Amino acid sequence: MSTLFNPVVQTSNSFNFSPSGGDFVLSAFDRIQIRPTEIEQAQMQRAIMELNLALVRFNTMPGQNLWTIDLQSIPLIAGSATYSVPAETRMILSAYIRYATNPPLDRYMYPISRDEYAAISTKGTLGFPSQYWFDRTIAPTVTFYLVPDSGGPYNFFYYRARQVQDAAIGNGQNLELPYRFYDAITADLAHRLARIYQPSLEAQRKADRDEAWQIASTDDTEWTPLYITPGLSGYYRR
Repeated sequence: MSTLFNPVVQTSNSFNFSPSGGDFVLSAFDRIQIRPTEIEQAQMQRAIMELNLALVRFNTMPGQNLWTIDLQSIPLIAGSATYSVPAETRMILSAYIRYATNPPLDRYMYPISRDEYAAISTKGTLGFPSQYWFDRTIAPTVTFYLVPDSGGPYNFFYYRARQVQDAAIGNGQNLELPYRFYDAITADLAHRLARIYQPSLEAQRKADRDEAWQIASTDDTEWTPLYITPGLSGYYRR
């Protein structure tokens, strides 16, 4: 009688791998052959700067950074067309206006461009807001057409993509990044540090960075069917 070999597989049964900002910095230095005991204070300060610049790159690369998307709202005031938006807002992805109270009803709103808003001859017309222009300045604003009338209350809800929180390494602070981007941020930082301290490794670290970014960004998507319907009434060049 034979006995089948059935080894017991032992795993950690945990999902707690969450390196601190300092851990990412040390790992990036390792990738350019600078060991922890060799790192000087000025190098660490430069690494923190480069780590934040790497996050700036994450903010501006194609894609939405799903973990930074949240729902915001603005109560609209009769007669007021323009409202401030939090400065960390990168873009407005989709929006709707909520009106009535019993029950509350939502209506999708279409964005318009600066040129389209400029072309409206009756910007001050009061009514039910149906379009908005998001002005991406340092202090961003959103402007509505029609200007909200007194038929509300109206509340503007919008899903935004905001910037990633600043990187810091004090007190074991973590980066605001999901698990799938851990290797990408390490590879990006290693490439940046190689530019400064190990130019001979820059090309290799850049290849690593590009590969890691491609893998992470491809996974950073919503797994839902895509339906494309032209919104001819709100079409404009971007």
